[in-house]
Amino acid sequence: MARKGNKTGSRIEPSLGRDVDGRGDDTLRATRDDRAVPQRGKTRTVKTSRGGGRRRKKRSLIGRLFYWGLVLGIWGAIGFGGILVYYGSRLPPIDQLAVPKRPPNIAILGSDGTLLANRGDSGGAAVRISRLPPYLPAAFVAIEDRRFYSDFGIDPIGIARALVHDLMGHGGLQGGSTLTQQLAKNLFLTQQRTLSRKIQEMILALWLEHKYSKDQILELYLNRMYFGDGAYGVEAAAHKYFGVDAEKVTLAQAAMLAGLMKAPTRLAPNHNPTAAENRANVVIAAMAAQGRITESQAQLALANPAHAIKDATGGQINYVADYVMDALSDQLGAIDHDIVVDTTINPKLQRVADAALTDELNKFGTKDHVGEGALVSMDMQGDVLSLVGGKSYKLSQFNRAISAKRQPGSSFKPFVYLTALEGGLTPDSVRDDAAINVRGWKPEDYERHFEGPVTLRHALAHSINTVAVRLCLEYGPRNVVDTAHRLGILSELQPNASIALGTSEVSPFEMVSAYVPFANGGIAVLPHIIRDVHTTNGRVLYRFKNWSLGRVISPEHVAMMNDMMMRVVQTGTATHARVPGWQVAGKTGTSQNFRDAWFIGYTGRIVTGVWLGNDDNSPTRHVVGGSLPADIFRTYMTVASSGLTPVALPTGSWGSPQAPVSSGFDPRPPSNPNAPLTINQAAAVAQDQRQIQPPIPARDRNLLQRLLGR
Repeated sequence: MARKGNKTGSRIEPSLGRDVDGRGDDTLRATRDDRAVPQRGKTRTVKTSRGGGRRRKKRSLIGRLFYWGLVLGIWGAIGFGGILVYYGSRLPPIDQLAVPKRPPNIAILGSDGTLLANRGDSGGAAVRISRLPPYLPAAFVAIEDRRFYSDFGIDPIGIARALVHDLMGHGGLQGGSTLTQQLAKNLFLTQQRTLSRKIQEMILALWLEHKYSKDQILELYLNRMYFGDGAYGVEAAAHKYFGVDAEKVTLAQAAMLAGLMKAPTRLAPNHNPTAAENRANVVIAAMAAQGRITESQAQLALANPAHAIKDATGGQINYVADYVMDALSDQLGAIDHDIVVDTTINPKLQRVADAALTDELNKFGTKDHVGEGALVSMDMQGDVLSLVGGKSYKLSQFNRAISAKRQPGSSFKPFVYLTALEGGLTPDSVRDDAAINVRGWKPEDYERHFEGPVTLRHALAHSINTVAVRLCLEYGPRNVVDTAHRLGILSELQPNASIALGTSEVSPFEMVSAYVPFANGGIAVLPHIIRDVHTTNGRVLYRFKNWSLGRVISPEHVAMMNDMMMRVVQTGTATHARVPGWQVAGKTGTSQNFRDAWFIGYTGRIVTGVWLGNDDNSPTRHVVGGSLPADIFRTYMTVASSGLTPVALPTGSWGSPQAPVSSGFDPRPPSNPNAPLTINQAAAVAQDQRQIQPPIPARDRNLLQRLLGR
């Protein structure tokens, strides 16, 4: 090694055995200048700089810390990578991963195109993010993941905080989830809050970020997340809480929807409006602070908070939706994509039907011991205009309009009389109202007295049981059953003498469809609620085509039946069923011990049936077809017929039906006399009409008979 100070550049060997440093010894050792490095354990200091030794020591300590920190970081990364590999191995291979297909949605529309209900696991149709107002997705980003557009699907700081929280044993993982992680959990994982699930969530979030764009991830998020109260996806939530499409929500509504992500059930605005509004205010403040909305927009939204709508029908429309879904499965089978179902339901008449039935039951149900009811209304082609399956869908989902089989009582008698007319009788034919014994069975009327010879017209109008039984025996129970089946009854009927009094059970839906031929001139119909089914892009999957099942009653016999059944409403057991300005025909029915009360009636445009009773088949307190059911019919039909041009029922030369009775009372303002009647106005007209009933025939002055409405 070269000696310091040598300027010649020649090699200098170490000096051994000479007095190099002036000490005169000849020991074999290298001099200080011959040593290449300082001795271990000693620090060489530069004396020309005061404190320099301390700085050298400090730099050495920092280096060591950096070194060990780097080592620990490398091992930590290796360990974390091992954890990812381990938990990743418990997931399906990445090349086999795919976003699960979204459950199909069935949008059920009314005849006017308005949405009645959504069915399917999602509860709403999928929406494109491009169609949404910008502040709607912005609200979710602001409150759930403000760095969404700049991160890579994972928030390291949040995850570290959550891991520490979990490792310290403070319960489940808290926070740390980005919007992408939330979507990954929703799509692929359970809701269990564990370390392993959190790690798998991170892996899947990275995969989502690699496979999809940010807008695609956000669109998936908005269409898949749970918003409480059975609503999956932002479209379903917008309809559930605000009654509008997602693309039409206001800023305040968008903030409330975004706020639901924290606790969908607890913050649902239809159950906890105060908490929902407070959370929405937090979302609005976050949006303003991040510059996603202006300060003036924020102030306007805060001043006009969103409010959840109240379901005007109390969920009654679900009786319709249930029936649509049953009919849909018969037509299409399994459904694997979003579809739209156009129905025959008139939303206005559906609301009127709901109100007419529930209001009457709420008013008289307890007093008269009648707990349930059903209403079905159809037009002349069998289009179902409205359908109510019970008093409260929330309390009972059993659809009594479709599925309940009850004894129709005297409302079955028109099939008996039609059989007799087709056998050669006329409304003026006479039969005895006298005692009759059929193998020990002795049918009689409620008042337990007999009138003697009466015309068929009179017997049907006043529901005389003995005459109906005589006609049934005369023309054969089997022929009566065949007549009922020909007109539209589908249930099995027992061909015995008691069938004349409606002892075989049928549904309200069947009864109404079987009365349609009396109203439309004799044509049997295929009752239906679905008009067509198509995909969201307009491709037609199904379309109803043929409503007519052909003529089942001759025009002559249609005229005779209408002549007789109009008398039921004019002077018989159904005077409460009159509708101002319209010819109305129909028949009351009351089963044994007052267990069932019916009225099936019609005008030249609409056929409507009402049933009242109890699910446990217990008797009512003398409720008969001519009382509450006729009142419900009248209230509903008055509104349903308002604004329509009256159509006369076909009666031909049979009788000269008296004009509908009217006092001239009209609750509509003179400035708008053609406005449709509201449900309250219809009830007022019904009350007025009851006050001007014509004189009751001597036969009906019996108090018991008038009480029974027969």
